[in-house]
Amino acid sequence: MVVHAPFVARKCEPGQFIILRVNEDGERIPLTIADYNREEGSVTIIYQVVGYSTKLLSEKEVGDSIADFVGPLGRPTDLKKHKRVLGIGGGVGAAPLYPQIRKLKEMGVEVDVILGGRSEEFIILDKEFKEICSNVYYATNDGTKGKKGFVTDVLVDLLNEGKEYDEVIAIGPLVMMKAVVDVTKPKNIPTSVSLNPIMIDGTGMCGGCRVTVGGEIKFACVDGPDFDGFLVDFDECIRRQGMYKEEEHACRIGLGGKENA
Repeated sequence: MVVHAPFVARKCEPGQFIILRVNEDGERIPLTIADYNREEGSVTIIYQVVGYSTKLLSEKEVGDSIADFVGPLGRPTDLKKHKRVLGIGGGVGAAPLYPQIRKLKEMGVEVDVILGGRSEEFIILDKEFKEICSNVYYATNDGTKGKKGFVTDVLVDLLNEGKEYDEVIAIGPLVMMKAVVDVTKPKNIPTSVSLNPIMIDGTGMCGGCRVTVGGEIKFACVDGPDFDGFLVDFDECIRRQGMYKEEEHACRIGLGGKENA
Protein backbone atom coordinates (compact mmCIF):
# COMPACT_ATOMS: atom_id res chain seq x y z
CA MET A 1 0.00 0.00 0.00
CA VAL A 2 1.38 3.39 -1.02
CA VAL A 3 0.42 6.16 1.38
CA HIS A 4 0.71 9.88 0.66
CA ALA A 5 2.64 11.03 3.73
CA PRO A 6 5.07 13.78 2.67
CA PHE A 7 6.30 14.67 6.16
CA VAL A 8 7.23 11.03 6.85
CA ALA A 9 8.74 10.52 3.39
CA ARG A 10 10.93 13.58 3.85
CA LYS A 11 12.74 12.19 6.89
CA CYS A 12 12.51 8.38 6.91
CA GLU A 13 15.50 6.07 6.50
CA PRO A 14 15.91 2.28 6.12
CA GLY A 15 15.04 0.44 9.32
CA GLN A 16 12.47 2.91 10.60
CA PHE A 17 8.75 2.27 10.98
CA ILE A 18 5.38 3.99 11.27
CA ILE A 19 2.38 3.46 13.52
CA LEU A 20 -1.08 3.81 12.04
CA ARG A 21 -4.71 3.71 13.07
CA VAL A 22 -7.18 2.75 10.37
CA ASN A 23 -10.00 4.72 12.02
CA GLU A 24 -10.56 6.90 15.07
CA ASP A 25 -11.53 3.94 17.25
CA GLY A 26 -8.81 1.65 15.94
CA GLU A 27 -5.76 0.17 17.61
CA ARG A 28 -2.25 1.43 16.90
CA ILE A 29 -0.27 -1.02 14.78
CA PRO A 30 3.42 -0.68 13.84
CA LEU A 31 4.53 -1.39 10.28
CA THR A 32 8.05 -1.04 8.92
CA ILE A 33 8.63 1.35 6.03
CA ALA A 34 9.19 -0.89 3.01
CA ASP A 35 9.97 1.94 0.57
CA TYR A 36 9.66 5.69 0.21
CA ASN A 37 9.74 8.38 -2.47
CA ARG A 38 10.76 11.78 -1.23
CA GLU A 39 9.84 13.52 -4.49
CA GLU A 40 6.31 12.08 -4.55
CA GLY A 41 5.94 12.33 -0.77
CA SER A 42 4.89 8.70 -0.49
CA VAL A 43 5.65 5.83 1.87
CA THR A 44 5.10 2.17 1.00
CA ILE A 45 3.94 -0.31 3.62
CA ILE A 46 3.46 -4.06 3.24
CA TYR A 47 1.24 -5.97 5.62
CA GLN A 48 -0.39 -9.36 6.01
CA VAL A 49 -4.02 -9.70 7.05
CA VAL A 50 -3.77 -11.42 10.44
CA GLY A 51 -6.26 -9.53 12.60
CA TYR A 52 -9.15 -7.11 12.67
CA SER A 53 -7.16 -3.92 11.98
CA THR A 54 -5.24 -5.33 9.03
CA LYS A 55 -8.53 -6.66 7.63
CA LEU A 56 -9.97 -3.13 7.78
CA LEU A 57 -6.81 -1.80 6.16
CA SER A 58 -7.13 -4.30 3.32
CA GLU A 59 -10.62 -2.98 2.53
CA LYS A 60 -9.34 0.50 1.71
CA GLU A 61 -9.64 1.65 -1.91
CA VAL A 62 -7.44 4.01 -3.94
CA GLY A 63 -8.07 7.55 -2.73
CA ASP A 64 -9.32 6.51 0.73
CA SER A 65 -7.70 7.82 3.90
CA ILE A 66 -6.64 6.37 7.23
CA ALA A 67 -6.98 8.14 10.56
CA ASP A 68 -3.33 8.33 11.68
CA PHE A 69 0.03 7.67 10.07
CA VAL A 70 2.83 8.57 12.47
CA GLY A 71 6.55 8.45 11.76
CA PRO A 72 9.31 7.99 11.10
CA LEU A 73 9.81 6.13 14.37
CA GLY A 74 12.76 4.11 15.64
CA ARG A 75 16.42 4.44 14.81
CA PRO A 76 17.70 4.13 11.24
CA THR A 77 19.71 0.98 10.61
CA ASP A 78 23.46 1.38 11.13
CA LEU A 79 24.57 0.12 7.73
CA LYS A 80 28.29 -0.51 7.33
CA LYS A 81 30.23 -0.58 4.08
CA HIS A 82 31.25 -4.21 4.23
CA LYS A 83 32.51 -6.18 1.26
CA ARG A 84 29.68 -8.71 1.26
CA VAL A 85 26.39 -8.93 3.21
CA LEU A 86 23.68 -11.59 3.30
CA GLY A 87 20.08 -10.56 3.89
CA ILE A 88 17.51 -13.08 5.11
CA GLY A 89 13.82 -12.23 4.87
CA GLY A 90 11.10 -14.48 6.26
CA GLY A 91 7.59 -13.79 4.91
CA VAL A 92 6.68 -10.12 5.29
CA GLY A 93 10.10 -9.62 6.89
CA ALA A 94 11.32 -9.14 3.32
CA ALA A 95 9.56 -5.75 3.34
CA PRO A 96 11.77 -4.02 5.94
CA LEU A 97 14.79 -5.92 4.61
CA TYR A 98 14.44 -4.45 1.12
CA PRO A 99 15.33 -0.77 1.85
CA GLN A 100 18.34 -1.89 3.88
CA ILE A 101 19.66 -4.13 1.12
CA ARG A 102 19.02 -1.45 -1.49
CA LYS A 103 20.93 1.13 0.56
CA LEU A 104 23.85 -1.29 0.97
CA LYS A 105 23.90 -1.81 -2.79
CA GLU A 106 24.02 1.97 -3.28
CA MET A 107 26.99 2.05 -0.87
CA GLY A 108 28.87 -0.39 -3.11
CA VAL A 109 28.35 -3.50 -0.97
CA GLU A 110 27.86 -6.87 -2.70
CA VAL A 111 24.59 -8.31 -1.44
CA ASP A 112 22.95 -11.74 -1.51
CA VAL A 113 19.50 -12.53 -0.16
CA ILE A 114 17.57 -15.58 1.08
CA LEU A 115 13.79 -15.22 0.90
CA GLY A 116 11.54 -17.63 2.76
CA GLY A 117 7.83 -18.35 3.14
CA ARG A 118 5.30 -21.07 3.76
CA SER A 119 4.86 -21.45 0.00
CA GLU A 120 5.71 -19.58 -3.21
CA GLU A 121 2.77 -17.19 -2.83
CA PHE A 122 4.28 -15.89 0.42
CA ILE A 123 7.56 -14.89 -1.27
CA ILE A 124 7.39 -11.12 -1.77
CA LEU A 125 9.52 -8.49 -3.52
CA ASP A 126 11.25 -11.17 -5.57
CA LYS A 127 11.63 -8.95 -8.64
CA GLU A 128 12.90 -6.00 -6.61
CA PHE A 129 15.59 -8.06 -4.88
CA LYS A 130 16.73 -9.61 -8.17
CA GLU A 131 17.44 -6.13 -9.52
CA ILE A 132 19.92 -5.29 -6.76
CA CYS A 133 21.33 -8.60 -5.49
CA SER A 134 24.12 -10.75 -6.88
CA ASN A 135 22.25 -13.90 -5.83
CA VAL A 136 18.71 -14.54 -4.58
CA TYR A 137 18.00 -17.87 -2.88
CA TYR A 138 14.65 -19.29 -1.79
CA ALA A 139 13.24 -21.60 0.86
CA THR A 140 9.61 -22.66 1.21
CA ASN A 141 8.04 -25.03 3.68
CA ASP A 142 6.29 -26.99 0.94
CA GLY A 143 9.06 -26.78 -1.67
CA THR A 144 7.02 -24.79 -4.20
CA LYS A 145 9.96 -22.39 -4.68
CA GLY A 146 13.62 -23.03 -3.99
CA LYS A 147 14.74 -25.40 -1.29
CA LYS A 148 12.09 -27.30 0.65
CA GLY A 149 12.67 -26.30 4.24
CA PHE A 150 13.68 -23.17 6.10
CA VAL A 151 15.90 -20.18 5.35
CA THR A 152 18.41 -21.59 7.83
CA ASP A 153 18.76 -24.70 5.66
CA VAL A 154 19.83 -22.50 2.76
CA LEU A 155 22.11 -20.50 5.07
CA VAL A 156 23.87 -23.65 6.25
CA ASP A 157 24.27 -24.83 2.63
CA LEU A 158 25.86 -21.52 1.58
CA LEU A 159 28.30 -21.51 4.49
CA ASN A 160 29.21 -25.15 3.85
CA GLU A 161 29.90 -24.25 0.22
CA GLY A 162 32.45 -21.72 1.43
CA LYS A 163 30.44 -18.51 0.99
CA GLU A 164 31.80 -15.79 3.22
CA TYR A 165 29.82 -12.84 4.55
CA ASP A 166 30.89 -9.91 6.71
CA GLU A 167 27.41 -9.56 8.16
CA VAL A 168 23.98 -11.18 8.08
CA ILE A 169 20.80 -9.11 8.34
CA ALA A 170 17.84 -11.29 9.35
CA ILE A 171 14.27 -10.00 9.52
CA GLY A 172 11.22 -12.19 10.01
CA PRO A 173 9.41 -14.16 12.71
CA LEU A 174 11.21 -14.31 16.04
CA VAL A 175 11.70 -18.07 15.80
CA MET A 176 13.33 -17.60 12.39
CA MET A 177 15.71 -14.90 13.59
CA LYS A 178 16.62 -16.99 16.63
CA ALA A 179 17.37 -19.96 14.36
CA VAL A 180 19.56 -17.77 12.12
CA VAL A 181 21.56 -16.56 15.12
CA ASP A 182 21.98 -20.17 16.26
CA VAL A 183 23.80 -20.75 12.95
CA THR A 184 25.81 -17.52 12.68
CA LYS A 185 26.89 -17.06 16.28
CA PRO A 186 29.13 -20.17 16.49
CA LYS A 187 30.80 -18.96 13.29
CA ASN A 188 31.10 -15.41 14.66
CA ILE A 189 29.31 -13.80 11.71
CA PRO A 190 27.85 -10.49 12.99
CA THR A 191 24.07 -10.67 12.73
CA SER A 192 21.53 -7.86 12.88
CA VAL A 193 17.88 -8.62 13.69
CA SER A 194 14.76 -6.45 13.74
CA LEU A 195 12.46 -6.73 16.75
CA ASN A 196 8.80 -5.86 16.47
CA PRO A 197 7.31 -6.82 19.84
CA ILE A 198 4.09 -5.46 21.36
CA MET A 199 4.08 -1.73 20.58
CA ILE A 200 1.53 0.86 21.62
CA ASP A 201 2.72 4.46 21.49
CA GLY A 202 6.03 3.99 19.64
CA THR A 203 7.83 6.78 21.52
CA GLY A 204 9.17 4.97 24.60
CA MET A 205 6.42 6.25 26.92
CA CYS A 206 4.43 3.06 27.59
CA GLY A 207 7.20 0.50 27.99
CA GLY A 208 5.15 -2.12 26.15
CA CYS A 209 7.92 -2.98 23.69
CA ARG A 210 10.65 -3.65 26.24
CA VAL A 211 13.15 -6.29 25.26
CA THR A 212 16.29 -7.62 26.91
CA VAL A 213 19.46 -7.06 24.89
CA GLY A 214 22.85 -7.88 26.37
CA GLY A 215 21.25 -8.23 29.80
CA GLU A 216 19.83 -4.69 29.66
CA ILE A 217 16.25 -3.54 29.18
CA LYS A 218 15.74 -1.78 25.85
CA PHE A 219 12.69 -0.33 24.16
CA ALA A 220 12.39 -1.57 20.59
CA CYS A 221 10.57 1.59 19.50
CA VAL A 222 13.31 4.07 20.48
CA ASP A 223 16.44 1.94 20.92
CA GLY A 224 15.68 -0.24 17.87
CA PRO A 225 14.05 -1.89 16.13
CA ASP A 226 17.42 -3.28 14.93
CA PHE A 227 19.68 -4.98 17.47
CA ASP A 228 22.73 -7.22 17.64
CA GLY A 229 21.21 -10.68 17.29
CA PHE A 230 23.92 -12.23 19.48
CA LEU A 231 22.68 -10.20 22.47
CA VAL A 232 18.89 -10.55 22.14
CA ASP A 233 16.95 -12.67 24.63
CA PHE A 234 14.74 -14.35 22.01
CA ASP A 235 13.03 -16.69 24.48
CA GLU A 236 11.72 -13.71 26.44
CA CYS A 237 10.57 -11.96 23.24
CA ILE A 238 8.72 -15.05 22.06
CA ARG A 239 6.95 -15.43 25.42
CA ARG A 240 5.86 -11.80 25.43
CA GLN A 241 4.69 -11.92 21.83
CA GLY A 242 2.14 -14.56 22.74
CA MET A 243 0.81 -12.83 25.85
CA TYR A 244 -2.44 -11.62 24.28
CA LYS A 245 -3.28 -14.46 21.89
CA GLU A 246 -6.60 -15.24 23.60
CA GLU A 247 -7.65 -11.59 23.75
CA GLU A 248 -6.77 -11.05 20.07
CA HIS A 249 -8.87 -14.06 19.09
CA ALA A 250 -11.80 -12.82 21.17
CA CYS A 251 -11.54 -9.39 19.55
CA ARG A 252 -11.66 -10.85 16.05
CA ILE A 253 -14.77 -12.86 16.87
CA GLY A 254 -16.45 -10.16 18.94
CA LEU A 255 -16.17 -7.44 16.30
CA GLY A 256 -18.58 -8.44 13.58
CA GLY A 257 -19.86 -11.53 15.31
CA LYS A 258 -17.62 -13.93 13.42
CA GLU A 259 -14.02 -14.75 12.69
CA ASN A 260 -12.66 -11.78 10.72
CA ALA A 261 -9.18 -12.99 9.86
